[in-house]
Amino acid sequence: MHLLTTTRDTLLAPLQSVAGIVEKRHTLPILSNVLIEKQGERLTMLATDIEIQVRTISTGDLGGEDASITVAAKKLHDILRALPDTAEITVNIDDKRMTVKAGKSRFALQTLPAADYPTMNLPEGEGTRFSISQKLFKRQLAQVAYAMAQQDIRYYLNGLLLIAEGDQLRMVATDGHRLAYAANPLEAAITRTEVILPRKTVMELNRQLADTDDTLEVTLAGNQAVFRFGSIELVTKLIDGKFPDYERVIPQHHPKMLAFDRVQLLSCLNRVAILTNDKFRGVRMVLEDGRLRIVSTNNEQEEAQEEIEIDYQGDALDIGFNVTYLLDVLNNIGTESVEWRFNDGNSSALITLPGNDTFKYVVMPMRI
Repeated sequence: MHLLTTTRDTLLAPLQSVAGIVEKRHTLPILSNVLIEKQGERLTMLATDIEIQVRTISTGDLGGEDASITVAAKKLHDILRALPDTAEITVNIDDKRMTVKAGKSRFALQTLPAADYPTMNLPEGEGTRFSISQKLFKRQLAQVAYAMAQQDIRYYLNGLLLIAEGDQLRMVATDGHRLAYAANPLEAAITRTEVILPRKTVMELNRQLADTDDTLEVTLAGNQAVFRFGSIELVTKLIDGKFPDYERVIPQHHPKMLAFDRVQLLSCLNRVAILTNDKFRGVRMVLEDGRLRIVSTNNEQEEAQEEIEIDYQGDALDIGFNVTYLLDVLNNIGTESVEWRFNDGNSSALITLPGNDTFKYVVMPMRI
């Protein structure tokens, strides 16, 4: 049966959008597959790992007959990528096999029935809905996503807290050692809705959202969230749990405030990080009148030291931090300058942006 004939990119682009969530090894073999549905000039591709589902719908002059089938996502993706850009692709289905032809190239792939493919139902009811530009949402994700935990036993930390309330969208992530908070304005007033997005969903949105003013539509309903942008619809289950009270973690009255050129501080920390202990990655920040010294040592008794001239007169301070936590925030905020607030050697530090209360980063000190 002739399924369709089209250009390589007509198939490859939507497949790349859905294939990112496909697990390489899954207990259910069919979850390594992508569901392909052809109806007239409409081509739908769908992939899921049971927790997240991504679907794309594209239209074009495809020819062929209508059908639904599932085939190995990675193999089809690799075949299409390896073919010439200008190749015309013909896809046929015969006796549980899909044949992909392009010029003198021919590939026969095993298929599994579309009826066996486990798709996620869309949430019922209205839920909470809002729209925001893809660029704004993506930038907000980038400001906090690095602070999420990875495989923490406190499963609710392996995700990102999303709060839509009034005319503001807030995002918070923490792994227990540091916390990142970012806010964005929303155009419509919304009743407070609070959800925790899984880590994999956050990474997938970060990968797929465009740096444009095109709209992202978000629906939060029940234990699911739906994100629609361009030709893509992403449905995800939410993490069920109680996120820590982030407002209690953010310090309110830290008396020592320093202003830094972000790139200069980042460069100093990158150099000092070379000689940190591989396991603990600790650096000491020694604050004195008019200067900040950043020092690292390791098990081989090697030492690195950097010095930055600063506008500071006050009590001396010697405080240690995991340098990775400092590099993460400086790499992801993208502003020219940052403000750093301290209290004492045992208290967390607060990093903010000058004249801007929409971003806060709290990092706990470490003993060195």
